[in-house]
Amino acid sequence: MRSPLPKVLHEAAGRPLLEHVLRAAAPLAPERTVVMVGFAGDEVRERFAGSGVTFVTQDFSTGYGTGHALRESAKGLQGFEGNVLVLNGDGPLLRTRTLAALVDTLGAGSGMALVTCRFSDPSGLGRVVRGPDGRLAAIVEEKDATPEQRAITEVNPGVYLFDATVFARAQALSADNAAGEYYITDLPRFYLEAGERVETLLVDDETELLGVNDKRQLALAEAVLRERIRRRWLAEGVTMLDPATTYLDDGVELGAGVVLEQGVVLRGATRVGDGARVGAYSVLTDLEVAPAAYILPHTVRAG
Repeated sequence: MRSPLPKVLHEAAGRPLLEHVLRAAAPLAPERTVVMVGFAGDEVRERFAGSGVTFVTQDFSTGYGTGHALRESAKGLQGFEGNVLVLNGDGPLLRTRTLAALVDTLGAGSGMALVTCRFSDPSGLGRVVRGPDGRLAAIVEEKDATPEQRAITEVNPGVYLFDATVFARAQALSADNAAGEYYITDLPRFYLEAGERVETLLVDDETELLGVNDKRQLALAEAVLRERIRRRWLAEGVTMLDPATTYLDDGVELGAGVVLEQGVVLRGATRVGDGARVGAYSVLTDLEVAPAAYILPHTVRAG
């Protein structure tokens, strides 16, 4: 990200990337939520203090990689015996309905499930290799893939659901690969070799599975989130004279019959009461607008 700020604390539509991920998972009512931290972990802990999240610092002296992070997360799940949902903290576009559908795929005889998607440009992502029966046979990281496997466009975006045996199985992970890392993507092989199925959930919209690794991808995520927010409020009956120039943070609340003129920017926890009108090119931050009020054009105010 070329920034001193931890990646997951960069904001999109007024919320840190990690907060979007946590909010997507929250409706599933998880018994525990563990966040793995490394670089500038204290900043992440401070930002989410009081959120009910358990933080675990990854000990890089014992290894690297996604599989190592999974093993380390067990420190925050002692005594827990339920299913384990694993998400990336930099995926702000993931929807709750996708996670709920993934949970529903894990049934009797299957110990693991994951989301897959066909990407127009799969560069850098693990490829999903399927057997003659169409079921998942392996996930191969790009660094270790053959030319034929690299031609596969169905990829693993990094959204997993495991049964309670995952931590015991993860102890058998090896770093004997091109990157010298412990891959979480080696776990499907362990389940398959034990005679258990690995289920997959194919998601059509690759945008939903975008991971943010640079400022260009952050800008793309921001644009997608703001469009979702605009569509939601338009469906609720809010009038936007020029939706393309209307910017609403995710925490904004709008009453019935609200009118937003062109160029309006509403930030933070701004609340606009029923029937109010916000004039063109106004910027309101954490402000409460009374019902039926009129905010003059070019107003800049913070609550």
